[in-house]
Amino acid sequence: MIYRLTAMLVMLGTYASIANDNNVNNNRDAQLKISKIDGVINLDGILDEELWKGAEETSDFINKWPQDTGLALARTSVKLAYDDEFLYVAAECYQDMSTIVIQSLKRDNTDAFWDSDGFTIGLDPINTKSNGYVFGVNAGGAQMEAALNARQGNTNMDSNWDNKWYSSVRQYDDHWTVEMAIPFKTLRYNQNSSIWGINMIRNDMKRNVYSTWAHVPIAFDGIELGYFGTLHWDNPPKKSKGNRALIPYVSTSRSRDHEEDEPSESNLDVGMDAKIALTSSLSLDLTVNPDFSNVDVDQQVTNVSRFSVFFPEKRGFFLENSDLFADFGTWGVRPFFSRRIGIDEDNEPVPVAFGARISGNLTDDLRVGIMDVHTKATEELSPTNYFVSSVQHRVFKRSSVKALFTNKEDYPEEESTEKTYNRTGGAEFNYTSATGAVNGSIRAHMSTTEEGLGDNQFVSLNGNYRGTNIRAGFNYNMVGENYIAEMGFTPRLHHYDAELDTTIRIGYHSINPWIGYVWNGNDQTSYRNREIFTWSVFEYDMNGNLMGRRTSVNGGMIFQNNSRFYFRMLNSSIQLQVPADLIGEDTPLPVDKYNFTFLGTSYSTNQLKKIFSRTELNFGGFFNGNRIEFSEEISLRAQPWGVFSISYRMNRIALDKGYGETTLHLLGPKAEISLRNNMWWTTFVQFNTQDENFNINSRLQWRYKPMSDFFLVYSDNYATSDFKTKNRGLVFKLTYWLNI
Repeated sequence: MIYRLTAMLVMLGTYASIANDNNVNNNRDAQLKISKIDGVINLDGILDEELWKGAEETSDFINKWPQDTGLALARTSVKLAYDDEFLYVAAECYQDMSTIVIQSLKRDNTDAFWDSDGFTIGLDPINTKSNGYVFGVNAGGAQMEAALNARQGNTNMDSNWDNKWYSSVRQYDDHWTVEMAIPFKTLRYNQNSSIWGINMIRNDMKRNVYSTWAHVPIAFDGIELGYFGTLHWDNPPKKSKGNRALIPYVSTSRSRDHEEDEPSESNLDVGMDAKIALTSSLSLDLTVNPDFSNVDVDQQVTNVSRFSVFFPEKRGFFLENSDLFADFGTWGVRPFFSRRIGIDEDNEPVPVAFGARISGNLTDDLRVGIMDVHTKATEELSPTNYFVSSVQHRVFKRSSVKALFTNKEDYPEEESTEKTYNRTGGAEFNYTSATGAVNGSIRAHMSTTEEGLGDNQFVSLNGNYRGTNIRAGFNYNMVGENYIAEMGFTPRLHHYDAELDTTIRIGYHSINPWIGYVWNGNDQTSYRNREIFTWSVFEYDMNGNLMGRRTSVNGGMIFQNNSRFYFRMLNSSIQLQVPADLIGEDTPLPVDKYNFTFLGTSYSTNQLKKIFSRTELNFGGFFNGNRIEFSEEISLRAQPWGVFSISYRMNRIALDKGYGETTLHLLGPKAEISLRNNMWWTTFVQFNTQDENFNINSRLQWRYKPMSDFFLVYSDNYATSDFKTKNRGLVFKLTYWLNI
């Protein structure tokens, strides 16, 4: 059966690819030439060098959203040049400067960047339409960079990727300019190729529109790699010299655990990261005694489901080329999840001794990744080694065949304790049509432990279609009871028995079909975009018994004034497999079948205004009781130096038949202050009654040189019941990027 479905998927994809290729050929031919310069460009944003006068200028930009036809009203002119060390970009962005929008001066504030007047260049140096980079600057000079990777027909942007580059902005009466200098050391490219993929995006917030240089259909994001234009080099850029960097750090901290009534403790740590370019497209990353104390704290959520919540990776060492390891599996089953390394089950850090990673391209079509990380012993955990390797080979135009292997191995310090291990391996075929409109995957993975358990497979098949109006797809997963992926994320395999205080694994099949329709507005309609979708998820145990069904109808509208309205209806039929404690009560819900419906609506005002708000209300059944959820968020923008917000979420749950009731509160004031373009102070307060924790995290970051930072981080935790101090800490950290 699975072979027939795979054949049908490829046939459908081939047909749609041929049909949609005609649309690609009808697009404007987006070509740009770049030549080497002999002189010096002063990176000041003025663009007065004679060298720029001889550079080829881009053609006019094309509308991207909310319409994808016609030329952009706001003119954008871009020129490129290069020397032995840098790729230079010069952009002139014309607009009414009295209406300029600069949401924030904070670096890498992605949401604020896309809601500000800004300019972005996207690069696909290997020109495979599978990986790339974006570098963006808003009109106030705040930088944003991200790594791009194609996954199941969509281009994902990983804004946690951080690297070294330079820019400068100038504002004039009727336009603003930006100059960029992107070191070749920052990029991974084929030094024998004279053709790169390229596109550029302009944010015009006066009109609340986006435009691109190479046309991108409205069904896709502007960063979509499949629609990049072509950059022709007069000569292929050679591998840059001295493409090695050391990033040492020194960190000192003082903390105290008040709950255990322990005295204050001081620590001094030193460590180092290293980046070494083995070739122009393959890199080696090393870390020794890394310190992640400066990483942004996770935004807490209220979780009243039966399963764990997914939090994104934010630690720098695990981010570059992370798609090589992380883009296996589906949204509900991930064979590899890097947050399993160096973070325990209670979300507490586990010290890392050292790590190494080789990643990048061996050829234009072949990518490889190898990573090995070793953690230190703690009071509860033995030293552990984590190894993961992957290989990905491009086939057809945008498809790939890839394989993954992981190995987790404990090294007990006591000789009497046996060594344990967990290994997984698998392969996947990912199909994407030339236009990206049709995509699908077939996957087969398995795991093994020292126990040699059977029923240890994970098999999956999915397909998706993305048109201008119609969107549809399906996903099928089969997860065996003993598919144990300790380096992965498989939440729905694990069921916590609240009566026996133990977790059991239950293998399952899941089927997830979905379909939707999108209307794209114009200047004559009251809306910019409106949509309606429906989806279902059916889950069966290995004997074919229904474990649960969820069916949703949801939709929404973006109005011309940029306010937004959404609604949803979710009907669930859940057959509990074990007694469940959903709200922290003494009496868990018994094994039974529960049917309930949950309704919801939300409304948000124009986020481009200085005061922005979002209101959400959900209500309806919840297992054998009822649930009301209300949330409110209000943001105040003091352009361009500060954003102040407060969010509140309340969940009121009342179960029937004496199974308890609760009201959960999550309050989160936040202040982001840009003291300068290279100095930011963020304070985040989180009051969470579900976790019974009141956290204050305040972080000052000074980027005194590119990729060299000073951090001052203060953290304080209190109990929500009596506000007694749990623990408190202060961290000073200094990093320095040294090219050698």
